Amino acid sequence: MGLVNRITLTAAAAALAVLACGCGTPGAPQPPSLNLPDRVDNLAAVRTGNQVALAWTMPHRNTDKLLLKGNIRVLVCRREGDGKCVPVGDLELAQGVKGAFSDTLPPELAAGSARPLAYFVELKNRKDRSAGASNAAWVLAGEAPSAVRNFSAGLARGGVVLQWTPSQDPVRPGTDSAVRLRRTLLTPAANAGGQAQSGPLAPAQEPRVRSLRIATNEAGDPGKALDKDVRFGQSYEYQAQRVDKVTVAGQQLELEGELSVPVRIVAANIYPPSVPKGLVAVASVAERGSTAAGSVSIDLSWQPDADLGQVRYFVYRREGDGAWQRISPEQPLVAPDFHDAQVSPGHTYRYAVTAIDEGTAESARSAEAVETVPAQEQE
Repeated sequence: MGLVNRITLTAAAAALAVLACGCGTPGAPQPPSLNLPDRVDNLAAVRTGNQVALAWTMPHRNTDKLLLKGNIRVLVCRREGDGKCVPVGDLELAQGVKGAFSDTLPPELAAGSARPLAYFVELKNRKDRSAGASNAAWVLAGEAPSAVRNFSAGLARGGVVLQWTPSQDPVRPGTDSAVRLRRTLLTPAANAGGQAQSGPLAPAQEPRVRSLRIATNEAGDPGKALDKDVRFGQSYEYQAQRVDKVTVAGQQLELEGELSVPVRIVAANIYPPSVPKGLVAVASVAERGSTAAGSVSIDLSWQPDADLGQVRYFVYRREGDGAWQRISPEQPLVAPDFHDAQVSPGHTYRYAVTAIDEGTAESARSAEAVETVPAQEQE
């Protein structure tokens, strides 16, 4: 075999050897994964009474961006001030689920003045290693405000009246105290036929949950409140709790008392609107030479209701001691005036006005206004 052929065969054999071993340019060796669950970064805490509710989201992946498998150990601790983080919980949860934990404060943390208290969760792998503690979730330690007692709900002309026993607790210096009323809508808004309304002309959708805050610092606890922002025909549930708001180290935190027993009420419109006042009737005859010469009419006006957004009006008329007849359109009037062109010269008419609200409750008739249409002159 010639020299050239031997060199060619040697090169080919070397190339085959490289392909066979799968070798190329060698890369840096990769360290094995530590399989550390990602840190929790959305821990939240809420204290109600002497219970602290924690919530967070479990991660899907570890710090190497690999999917986690199996349950993950979760350690929960709390820290007062700069002290040690005291363990309060040890549980196991699956990856990606919503985490939750409830801690009952010991007597020493449920008494005294308001002070910051931080909670943390830490996720451990099977070798008891972690990527670190979560973000701090802050609440206030200290004595919680007293519970709201004898909470009740009733109907009033202006809405739902809520009452409770006023607090006798002294005002705490540096504390913004209030009673928070939580209202939950139990029924969807519906039209007269009982079906939920929709479309561009439908009323704005009512929020399912609303809060009303009643300050109790300067004027003291009033022991009552009026919820004017209700819709007649709807059912609501109310709860109340006292809340102290404190600024600690530049951070504003709330200390909530226990929630009251819930009360339910149907906002039935049992109170009709006020009777319209100031009804005036003025007859007029079109002057000669005008396009409407000889025509007669009576113009009515009255004082508008203070709540123009809800009250509408009906107009009634009678002659002598005859029966009252409604002469305004089927749809109630918005403006406090009416033009009655269906009158005859020489006749005397009696008028009255009623008010009607969005719940279709109609008031009694107003005081009468009497007017006589002048007799037309004979030519």
